[in-house]
Amino acid sequence: MHQATTLGQLKKSDYQPRSVKEELRANLIEKLRNKEEIFGGIVGFEDTVVPDIQRAILSRHNVLLLGLRGQAKTRIARLLVSLLDEYIPVVAGSELNDDPLNPISRFAIDLIAEKGDDTPVAWLHRDERYVEKLATPDVSVADLIGDVDPIKAATLKLPYSDERVIHFGLIPRAHRGLFVINELPDLQARIQVSLFNILQEGDIQIRGFKLRLPLEIQFVFTANPEDYTNRGSIITPLKDRIESQILTHYPKTIEIARSITSQEAQLTPEQKEQVAIPDLLEIMLEQLAFSARDSEYIDEKSGVSARLSISAYENLASTAERRLLINNENKTTARITDFWGVVPAITGKVELVYEGEQEGAYGVAMKLLGQSIKESFLAHFPDPESVRPGRESDPYGTIRAYFSGGNVVDLLNDDSDAEYRKKLDAVAGLRKFVEKHVEEKLSKADTYLYMELVLQGLAEMDVVNKDVLENSLSFRDILADMLDDDLDLDFE
Repeated sequence: MHQATTLGQLKKSDYQPRSVKEELRANLIEKLRNKEEIFGGIVGFEDTVVPDIQRAILSRHNVLLLGLRGQAKTRIARLLVSLLDEYIPVVAGSELNDDPLNPISRFAIDLIAEKGDDTPVAWLHRDERYVEKLATPDVSVADLIGDVDPIKAATLKLPYSDERVIHFGLIPRAHRGLFVINELPDLQARIQVSLFNILQEGDIQIRGFKLRLPLEIQFVFTANPEDYTNRGSIITPLKDRIESQILTHYPKTIEIARSITSQEAQLTPEQKEQVAIPDLLEIMLEQLAFSARDSEYIDEKSGVSARLSISAYENLASTAERRLLINNENKTTARITDFWGVVPAITGKVELVYEGEQEGAYGVAMKLLGQSIKESFLAHFPDPESVRPGRESDPYGTIRAYFSGGNVVDLLNDDSDAEYRKKLDAVAGLRKFVEKHVEEKLSKADTYLYMELVLQGLAEMDVVNKDVLENSLSFRDILADMLDDDLDLDFE
């Protein structure tokens, strides 16, 4: 069949015309029976979104993917191409991908009438049957459906009443393929109306022509629920014509989120070789994103994209890499102090409510980081608030005493590994505390990471004071700072 180059040869083959929705359905059935992967790279939707999409395809439905930003809606739409036949025959030269056995355009009908079985046939790959359009307020009916082309009319010396002067838009040219409209609510209402006939009757009308083109198209629309009330809306009659509305969602567990971030983060081979990112930091990074989605400072209707975690992960690796280069080291392990390099990846990806605007994007990012540190600290070590200072049973007694003695720990963002470890080793009782409370066997690098987590966690729990400077963190006794404040007041 793939060798057919003329209509006559195609007729003698075993080719049978079928609609694009029947094609998707048949190929999905085959893949499901053979237990083949269909949506490779889509993580966390195995029991929710993916089954819904499969049911929609089996029902031959057009689909609306509804969800907040960064929920893989466009990627899902693009992966549907894998369910199309690898190649389909088309009338050579047809701009509407006409089926040689079932032509719909004037060009193809006239060509077949003229050449009969000698009509040339071309083969169209499935990748060429995908059309994607981002909906914007300036999109017109002519862009999507088509319009009269005066240049074509003049060149062919045809009146405007002749069907051959029509310039077809994106949708007719997606005949026998997938057509995706992203951010559907941004399409003006009068433009959305132009989709009614295509979705319901499968045909189009252009500039009053008595023209009926029975198009075969699988439509996939994407939308953000926020758009329903803010930037625009999907008009009710159009929603009614889209048979399946499928809700997407953010990762439901830290482990799923880690899988997505690890899969999507673009690290260079040098970064992968030279910079180690411990599990603890990967978990903290995802906790930060989860906290952002629940934060009172961030607009929950806008959402927090998975791109935040991905960009933050890349920045974390780059921050450690920069430090490594400055100190002329060969390898290093990311630290909690490296999270300060992650802040730019957070501030541009969250929509703040009024309270958040008062705090400022940087302030909100620091609060989220502090919350992530606190959660990780309490997941591994005793809650300082549950023990009373001075008691023999106080596990933090030695560390408290170290800071009470006036000692200060200054961790610079660009400290070499040797300097970083030397400063942590100087804190009395810190290493023994970590070795006692962390059950798993730790590498040398992980041991120091957990030692830093203890200091960071105690600061978040107000056991020690932490001063955040431009290029360093300074840990000191919290009571000493209070006394300094009192002395300042006395001198005033």
